[in-house]
Amino acid sequence: MAISMLNLGITKAIAAAPTATDIRIGSHADKTRFVIDISDDVKFKVFTLSDPYRVVIDLPEIGWRLPGNVMARKTGVIDKFRYGLFRTGLSRVVLDIKKPVKIKAAFMLPPAEGKRYRLVLDLAPTTRTQYLAALRPPTTARPQPAAENNPESSSGILPPSRKPQKTAIKKHVIVIDPGHGGIDPGSTSGRVFEKHITLAAARAIKTHLEASGKYKVRLTRKKDSFIRLRRRIAIARAHQAELFISLHADAIRNKRIRGLSVYTLSEKASDKEAAELADKENKADLIAGMDLSSESKEVTNILIDLAQRETMNESALFAAELVKHIRKVSKTLSNAHRFAGFAVLKAPDVPSILIEMGFLSNRADEQALRSKKYRTNLARAIGNAVEGYFSRNEQVQR
Repeated sequence: MAISMLNLGITKAIAAAPTATDIRIGSHADKTRFVIDISDDVKFKVFTLSDPYRVVIDLPEIGWRLPGNVMARKTGVIDKFRYGLFRTGLSRVVLDIKKPVKIKAAFMLPPAEGKRYRLVLDLAPTTRTQYLAALRPPTTARPQPAAENNPESSSGILPPSRKPQKTAIKKHVIVIDPGHGGIDPGSTSGRVFEKHITLAAARAIKTHLEASGKYKVRLTRKKDSFIRLRRRIAIARAHQAELFISLHADAIRNKRIRGLSVYTLSEKASDKEAAELADKENKADLIAGMDLSSESKEVTNILIDLAQRETMNESALFAAELVKHIRKVSKTLSNAHRFAGFAVLKAPDVPSILIEMGFLSNRADEQALRSKKYRTNLARAIGNAVEGYFSRNEQVQR
C-alpha cells in the first residue's frame, strides 16, 4: 500500500527529473548491499557520520515513487533509512547503521535485462577506530538558500529582534512551523507521513488567520523541504513574530492513546513522556544527516536565561488559551498543557508553543488529521485562541 500524500494536496511531480522507483537491501556474508533503482544515470556522493553511525548518499534533486512498504526494509548492518529533499537541488538518503562499517564499493549499474539504472552501495563491517579515521574532516554546513519570504541569515542565528513600534505594525505577525520535511519524514502511520500532515494543517491555519484581516502569517516551509531547527527559530525572529506555533503529530507503540496536547519550553519536563518526545524532536538535524560535530550547543542546550522568562510566561498564557478553545473541537490528553525542552521553542523573544495534533499511531486520530474538515475546525479553534491572546494583551497594556 503506497503512502498517501495526494489527498493532502501537497506533492507535485518533478518535471523531467530522475525518479527513484525502488530500494532493495541484501545481506551477504561479507557485506550489506543497498540498491536504489533510478530512471537516469546520476552523479552521487557517499560519506559517513558518527555519533550515531550514519551513511549518507547525496543525489541531485530527484522524484521518489517507491513502494509503500519500502521503509520497513532493513537487514544486515542497516537499522533503518530515510530519504527526501534535503535542500533545493539536493536529495539525500540517510542510513542508520548498527555498527561501524566501511564503504566497500559505490557505483552505478547501467540498465540491463529490463532493469533501470541502479545505484549500488556495499557496506562491510569494520572497527570503530577505522570508521572514525575514515570520516571526512568536519566542514561547515553549506548555507541553504533562503525560503520564499524568509529573510533569515545563512548562519541561522540572528541577533535579538528589535520590537517594532506598535504604530508601525498594522497586523500581528505569526509564524507557523510545519514540523519535519524533506529528508526528515517525522512519524508515520504506514499510510501517511507526519511531514505532510503538518504542512496541510499549517496551510489551513494560515488561510483561516489571514482571512480575518488581522494577521500576517508566515510559514517556515511552504513545500516538502528540510529546514534545520535553528533556521526555524531564525525565521520567526527575522519576521519579528509575535507568536510561533510549531505543528507535529507523533506516533507511539500504544495505539489506543489519542488526543491533542500543547507544549511550552521548560528546563524540566512535566513528565517522562514529554521528556522523551522533546529528545526525539531535538534530533531532527541528526536524522537529516547533518554533521553537528563542529557546532556549538547554542540551540540544543535548553538552559533558560533570565531574558526568556517573560517569553516563557507569555507562551504559557497562550497555551492555556489554546487548550480552552481546542477542547471544543478535538479530543485532548487529560493533561493537555505539558512542558519540555524543545529546541525549536528556544527563541528568547518570541512566545512559542508546539502542538502535537494527535497520534498517527491511533487510527481515529490519523483519520481526523487526514480530514480537511477536521483541519479547518482545528484552524478555527487556533484562530479563536490567537484572538483571545492578543485581546488580553491589549487590555493589559491599556
